[in-house]
Amino acid sequence: MRKVNTIPGIEEVNMIKDDGSVIHFNNPKAQASLVANTFAITGHAEYKNISDLLPGILNQLGPDGLTQLKRIASSVASNPAAKAATDDSDDFVPELKANFDEASKAEVADSGK
Repeated sequence: MRKVNTIPGIEEVNMIKDDGSVIHFNNPKAQASLVANTFAITGHAEYKNISDLLPGILNQLGPDGLTQLKRIASSVASNPAAKAATDDSDDFVPELKANFDEASKAEVADSGK
């Protein structure tokens, strides 16, 4: 094997597979021999779905990856269980009934006594 040189500053490596899964390395050690067209990536690998890495992975996708992403999005949109999981209608935030500023002013006044 030829000598490989360490490439500094690599924060992540994503290897996108044909089935839409991604082999994700966070802060890997990357080495290369450009003359021999040889690359070595070492570190802790995680297997993730491409949708788990959105939106940060968008700039790494080629034309095939974007087509695959559209296919995944359409399958999620047609799945009723996925629609229910993303339904925001139950995210109601009630109105406040007490004035918290007045309570904090009273607390400060009480601590000064």
